[in-house]
Amino acid sequence: MTRRTVLVTGGAGFIGSNIVARLAEDPAIDVVVCDRLRGAASGKWRNIAKSPIADFVAPEDLFDWLAKRGGDVELVIHMGAVSSTTEPDADKIVQSNFVLSRDLWTWCAEHGRRLIYASSAATYGDGDLGFDGKDDIGSLKALRPLNAYGWSKALFDIYAVREAARGRAPLQWVGLKFFNVYGPNEDHKDGMKSVVAQIWPKVAAGEGVKLFKSHHPDYEDGGQLRDFVYVRDVADIAGWLADNPQVNGVFNLGSGQARTFKDLAEATFRAIGREPDIAYVDMPEVLRGKYQYFTEADMSRLRAAGYTAPMTSLEDGVDDYVAGFLNTDDPYR
Repeated sequence: MTRRTVLVTGGAGFIGSNIVARLAEDPAIDVVVCDRLRGAASGKWRNIAKSPIADFVAPEDLFDWLAKRGGDVELVIHMGAVSSTTEPDADKIVQSNFVLSRDLWTWCAEHGRRLIYASSAATYGDGDLGFDGKDDIGSLKALRPLNAYGWSKALFDIYAVREAARGRAPLQWVGLKFFNVYGPNEDHKDGMKSVVAQIWPKVAAGEGVKLFKSHHPDYEDGGQLRDFVYVRDVADIAGWLADNPQVNGVFNLGSGQARTFKDLAEATFRAIGREPDIAYVDMPEVLRGKYQYFTEADMSRLRAAGYTAPMTSLEDGVDDYVAGFLNTDDPYR
């Protein structure tokens, strides 16, 4: 058996731990996790407790570890980031989301390694320019994100495309613009959890739930549209990319179909046989000017690159999440 070593930064986080679980299914892959677990009571460690990992690295030790052990690494999957769209410290955001990504890019390029990294649909801003997934430099520079998080991700997408054009790219490089991901292992994200995870305790307790009212004349309350993508699909695509080193570029990663928050909440109720009980409350003022009312991933470029598996429907994804994880004694993947 030929062993392959894959380093996953942010590997104990939500998306990262699902990628770790997916890769660890292959006995030929040694998965190394780089992350911070914080307090044991947070439960973040449980995200990787079921996955056999080969090593664990603290973020501050990452480049020392690479200097000593990097010869074994075939692929870096960089999911580590400040992922909060409401994080107020822009210096913290740019250090985590741009500077660290740049340094990993440089290491991979100089050592002939491959890099898959997390971008975001937040790069599209209010969506006026669409969500076509083009990764030419002109299209990327035209985007206007609504917050510092989205800007940091857009900044690195532009950096990656420019460096690749100059011949200074990793052996493989892929950026993934994640849309609204939901699924197991997100409990530690607190206020940044998916709507499914946030409303689940009330749904399970037989209570009603609250969603934001619309403050846009073209959308009814609960009618705000998002591209909700099940994290299992995200992990499967990361696994497919790990097996297809010829694929390069920045790609959208969503379900390809926009659905309403009302649809999502109703699916959560129906996953345990309850009729929906939804009320609507005003959106906080601080969010109203920075709110996306519609997102939908154009998945055509990833399809053209060769990914053919179907994406999980909203109802099937919520059913699997509730039955397989949330409504169990062990909700971790």
